[in-house]
Amino acid sequence: MGHWWYENIVEPGKLPLLLALAAFVLTFAVTRTITRMIRAGKGPFRDITPGGVHLHHVVPGVVLSVVGGFGAVASGRQGVAAGIFAVVFGVGAGLVLDEFALVLHLDDVYWTEEGRQSVEVVVLTAALVLLVLAGFSPLGVDDVSDEEQQGRSGVITTYTVDFGFVLIALFKGKTRMAVLGTLVPFVALIGAVRLARPASPWARRFYRNRPRARSRALLRAYHHDVRWAGPRRKFQDLIGGAPDRIPPPPAPRP
Repeated sequence: MGHWWYENIVEPGKLPLLLALAAFVLTFAVTRTITRMIRAGKGPFRDITPGGVHLHHVVPGVVLSVVGGFGAVASGRQGVAAGIFAVVFGVGAGLVLDEFALVLHLDDVYWTEEGRQSVEVVVLTAALVLLVLAGFSPLGVDDVSDEEQQGRSGVITTYTVDFGFVLIALFKGKTRMAVLGTLVPFVALIGAVRLARPASPWARRFYRNRPRARSRALLRAYHHDVRWAGPRRKFQDLIGGAPDRIPPPPAPRP
């Protein structure tokens, strides 16, 4: 075990990345636990409101991310300092991405339907970092043979083809597949060859005069959303807590 740890984690310089990921996931889990306790009115925790202004945890998260990021760049990938700054950066990133929806919408949407975007981004980020730790390289360059790596043209060709798949998947409205496809080219290839989402730029451009393709895209998107909406909501509620249920407006009186 010690030999494997040194050969696969320490020697390649992946220890700071592993520490950052662990700090990131742990910070998100602890933060969500505390915010859910505050929401339920349990425990000693309360919102921080100096001067009557609610201080969101994205603020210290930004500070820690900046300190940890610059410190990690300055310290390199080896040594105690690199590990410390990696942990600082992971904590800051966890605090920031936990309120990603707030930054995106510039509104306190933490416990709303829009707030689910924070959970999605955190899960996606953790998955991508885990793939990097497992040995995947951006855009699948790890699949290039030794002979191709010796030639610049082979690497450029691989980058271009894989990046093309990623762009097509992105224009087809398959954002998650495009992001994962930067590390796993097969995922981007699937997103590139399948039908586009109905509201995507690709569908608006290429399905405009193709009613059959447009109908198939609508039907496929509908079945996909019906199949995965329930499990995705349950998973998000389990991790981040269920959002507030806004009651419907009262019916107007006759």
